[in-house]
Amino acid sequence: MLFSKLERKIAFRYMWAKKRGFGSVISWVSLVGIALGVATLIVVMSVMAGFHDTLLNRIIGMNGHVVVYHQDGAIADYDFLIDKMRQNKVVSARATGIVPIAEGQVMATAGGNNTGAMIRGIRMSDLQAKVDGGTRIYGRPISEIKDGELIAGASLARALNVTMGDKVSLVSAAGATPTPFGTMPRIMSYPVMSSFFMGMYEYDSGYIFMPLETAQKYLNIGNSVTHIDLFLRDPEDTRAVADALGRLLPDGFVVRDWRDLNRGFVGALQVESNVMFLILMLIVIVAAFNIVSSLVMLVKDKSKDIAVLRTFGVSRRSMMRIFILSGTSIGAIGAAVGTVLGVIVAIYIEPIRKGVQWLTGRDLFPADLYYLSELPSKLSVTSVVGIAALAIALAFVATLYPAWKAASTDPVDVLRNE
Repeated sequence: MLFSKLERKIAFRYMWAKKRGFGSVISWVSLVGIALGVATLIVVMSVMAGFHDTLLNRIIGMNGHVVVYHQDGAIADYDFLIDKMRQNKVVSARATGIVPIAEGQVMATAGGNNTGAMIRGIRMSDLQAKVDGGTRIYGRPISEIKDGELIAGASLARALNVTMGDKVSLVSAAGATPTPFGTMPRIMSYPVMSSFFMGMYEYDSGYIFMPLETAQKYLNIGNSVTHIDLFLRDPEDTRAVADALGRLLPDGFVVRDWRDLNRGFVGALQVESNVMFLILMLIVIVAAFNIVSSLVMLVKDKSKDIAVLRTFGVSRRSMMRIFILSGTSIGAIGAAVGTVLGVIVAIYIEPIRKGVQWLTGRDLFPADLYYLSELPSKLSVTSVVGIAALAIALAFVATLYPAWKAASTDPVDVLRNE
């Protein structure tokens, strides 16, 4: 075994000695500090991972993994191009759907209320296929939406104070009509027959879906679309598809994947995650320094005992192992307690947030600021085990100097002064 029975017995007796006084207090502070540091790291990293995955899945899921544009702003023969894409071996092997989209910015008004919105024209069959289990639809089912009818985000419908069947006027500069008195914006009214709730504030408060032919008529683009979305089996496998489309499509077409379209957002999430990890890791490092202080005081307090043990034949290596085991055990116990606490909090983070919000009466997670209506959390076994192992490793490193100090104790000098 790595540690002998004698080494384990002495190490644990020193660790929990009842008469260590201030040194024992520091040991408890170290244990609690490591536990809190590990728990905080697990919770924060789980929430950051939940943010990353939830936001990307919803943004990518609505916008497509690969997007094809044209420099002129409109794609006329989109059905022909889609058939051509499907005949390509690289695209057909990786794509699960190819969807034409007609999109434009508008001002939505109803009953004296107004707000900016993005209209997205899409075939209802394609929209139905894109809606996942986390999206709730209120009112008429998507498959029953007809030409000239709208599906509005739930938050947008509340902002306009409209219910199902009420008309919303859309005002757009696209397709504006020139008159003797100047250019008049395009204004048309449509009934809102359904609303959707995705849990992502940007879409719930700012998007309106309509049948593709309705958007084409409103945007005055004829039988054209603004872009074509391609959805892949593996969102990470975009480079091969983008390269294949670059060779397939004629000049004038631009191909972008979701990384290009969300480069700043994805980069910001990654940087924030790394910075949060480094900052919160300082909690564990401070707790590890407390272990150093505790063991140095223990070595000084037990110098006579160490000298006696050395005269009885306990080797320097055994003395080092005793204090390494004592300090590392504090780190291991703290890491175990922190892991359990962190996992529990990460699993129940949303009920905990609601409870604290109810007690304080404050909105701790405003949807318009964080883009999500619920606090996401995604536990990763690799991340949890890595954080716990890192805490134990830091505790081990913190024991090396005190253990060396104990092993270097000269029993002759100590006993001579007694």
